[in-house]
Amino acid sequence: MNLLSSTSVFGFYTLVSRVLGYLRDILIAVFLGTSVYADAFFVAFRLPNTFRRLFAEGTFNAAFIPSYSEQKIKGKKLGNKFADEVFNIISIFLILLIIIIEIFTPFIVYIIAPGFYENLEKFNLAVEFTRITFPFLLFVSLSSLLSGILNSNNKFAAAAAAPIVLNIVLILSLFLSFYYDLDIAKSLSIGVTLSGIFQFIILLIFTRKFYFPSIFFIKKFNNNIKFFFRKLLPSIFSSGITQINILIGTIIASFQSGAVSYLYYADRVYQINLAIAGIAVGTVALPNLAKNVKLKKQNIIDKLQNRSIELCLLLSLPAAFGLLIASEQIVNSLFGYGSFNIEDIYNTSLALIFFAFGVPAFALIKVLSNFYFARNDTKFPFYVSFITMLINIIISLSFFKKYGFIVIPIATSLSSWVAILIYLIFLKKNKILFLSSESISNFLKILLSTFLMSIFLYYGLNYFEDKFVYSNKFKLIYLSIMVGLSSALYLIVAKILGVLNLKSYKIK
Repeated sequence: MNLLSSTSVFGFYTLVSRVLGYLRDILIAVFLGTSVYADAFFVAFRLPNTFRRLFAEGTFNAAFIPSYSEQKIKGKKLGNKFADEVFNIISIFLILLIIIIEIFTPFIVYIIAPGFYENLEKFNLAVEFTRITFPFLLFVSLSSLLSGILNSNNKFAAAAAAPIVLNIVLILSLFLSFYYDLDIAKSLSIGVTLSGIFQFIILLIFTRKFYFPSIFFIKKFNNNIKFFFRKLLPSIFSSGITQINILIGTIIASFQSGAVSYLYYADRVYQINLAIAGIAVGTVALPNLAKNVKLKKQNIIDKLQNRSIELCLLLSLPAAFGLLIASEQIVNSLFGYGSFNIEDIYNTSLALIFFAFGVPAFALIKVLSNFYFARNDTKFPFYVSFITMLINIIISLSFFKKYGFIVIPIATSLSSWVAILIYLIFLKKNKILFLSSESISNFLKILLSTFLMSIFLYYGLNYFEDKFVYSNKFKLIYLSIMVGLSSALYLIVAKILGVLNLKSYKIK
């Protein structure tokens, strides 16, 4: 298994999905801007989308893959039996959950966006849209189980490509609703649920070679299932702490007009790097790490863990500095059209700057927590995430009244770095992680490559300063040129320094 090449495959399809996601959000910004309809849809989309990220982006599989791999080592039939049991239990639970949410939707919306209650039009729209979007949760959760089975068999492409369906369906929903003069926000909400159904069907087709679900009623939980579900809840909470913090931020931001939209658009920008640097690396490494932990192959475990951290930093550090330097140009070029005005650009880019400080931490959390998940330990990451969440809430609530929505990305980033510090201290104390001298040397090389790239990007943006005025229709082209040249320079320097070496990431 080559960690870099497998991550590249996963990252490529994830990148395609995120680019389409940006196109989707650009269109939403053009048609809806930061209106009450936009805020209502984003809240309605935030809840099932948070669950999507919690289940689909590594958190469900953090508990599922080690248990599934253990059963599969004993035999394919045992592996499939375990997968069937999990599939049926989750299906029943989620159907019941969706029914409850549909009944109590106004109460749920009030919890996640209490500030909306002051504007009844916005509140009622959010309730209506949430009822439409929430069934998406069932299909995306079952899709994540199928993705886990594919990943366990070292098949990463289909699982990574599946989320592309969501963006294609939503883009089509935008154009169709505009063409036929339909309610745009409502059409988007319908598209969310339809995309979940399509995604599940597509993954079912790709997974049938390894597994096809059997529907049956489980009368009694065996020990393997009990053990899995004891791990699942802490796993979801701990591995998805970034998403939980963002959800908390949405709740607090609902008290400030337009703030939900500012945070949403800023979140969309930095999430692309998190998907590649954190989720992709963690997703690819976990099945092999869990397998070698079971087989007690310490040399391979050490190499996997060191290379995972290196690759995570290789991808996240330059992105963080790039977002810090070019936040305003990025937001302007991606969203600065139609209803999205100059004030919206300023506020969104300000949020993006403070999210950027936390980008390496967001990505590292995904990787470092895997070192515990692979050892069937979901409790410690749970405790770390709980502490992180408390810090985030305390900072946000203490300073929101004085500083407004901007305190939310500050709190999210700061609390995530606290989590990284705790992980590093206890990984060393518990003798789980042994950083090699080669990894430390590579880290310094990554820093040097990032520094040179940052200088080039800073002066390049200054050179094209007049090209990034709000009215320029071609500003996205200039942004693409600068990002492409800066990325190329970074990769070339990293290659010359020897940190970007395909062979070093090959683990036999």
